[in-house]
Amino acid sequence: MQTTPRLEAAINKLYIAFHNNKLNPECCKQCAVGNILDQMDSWKHLSDHHGATALNYVGKVHQNLGRKFNGYSPLELLQIEATFLKACGYKLPLHYKNEKPKNPTDKDILFKGLSEVIKLLCDLDKIDNVMDYTKLFEFENDKPKVELHLFS
Repeated sequence: MQTTPRLEAAINKLYIAFHNNKLNPECCKQCAVGNILDQMDSWKHLSDHHGATALNYVGKVHQNLGRKFNGYSPLELLQIEATFLKACGYKLPLHYKNEKPKNPTDKDILFKGLSEVIKLLCDLDKIDNVMDYTKLFEFENDKPKVELHLFS
């Protein structure tokens, strides 16, 4: 499957963060967007609240100038983060009074969040979801439509 350079880079960074326990939804440097942007938190100035999908003045300026951060526009970054937080069980925007998971760094919770983020990243690049395994189980005349190549 063909992917885009920005998608490839984002998935690689999220994979590394997940497996190195460097993924934390409540930290602007270790959340989905923080990791996509190389553990930088400058993206948080694009909106007024963590998890908000509305650009503030600074965000609108960058968006209108066509600015990209590791290939993603300010609006796309906010969508990515909101998707991640929602899938992890947060009520948005992130606020101490709003609902949140009991253990936000639980691997199962993070995996749900990452699965939704990867689905969104694929949608943004107009490609099939790279995590969609359903095609592996499609068949025709009792034979699989897609042959699975396993490494021995």
